[in-house]
Amino acid sequence: MPEISKLTVGDIVATKNYSVTRDSLVRYAGASGDFNPIHYRDDVAASVGLPGVLAHGMLTMGISIEPVVSWLGDAGKVVEYGVRFTKPVVVPGSGSAELTVTATVAVIDQESSKVRIDLQTSFEETTVLGKAQVWVQL
Repeated sequence: MPEISKLTVGDIVATKNYSVTRDSLVRYAGASGDFNPIHYRDDVAASVGLPGVLAHGMLTMGISIEPVVSWLGDAGKVVEYGVRFTKPVVVPGSGSAELTVTATVAVIDQESSKVRIDLQTSFEETTVLGKAQVWVQL
């Protein structure tokens, strides 16, 4: 587990790339019960004005916290997590949508032993989550 005394604001504690495919969307739909057709049918996505089939927002959110959980070694150390969905992740019919997640130390509260980690999740060089912040207890 990371030690709070060894952290500095601005430290990048994790960065990772992820590939999201249509198969990923099917698996997530089955696990979550979210079978909205904008997540698997091009014709439905186009009919409501979307640029293509979109990854589920909660899937993107879940992928984004994974590097922090790996860094912590214990998901129970996450005490708060929130994001704003700002841009869609369009998943092509073949191939994948590539996400990059970078986790950076933003606030260190020595008194409470809590650290805020800010996440930057990018797709096609555009940030897709705004105000993505994770508070962890060390």
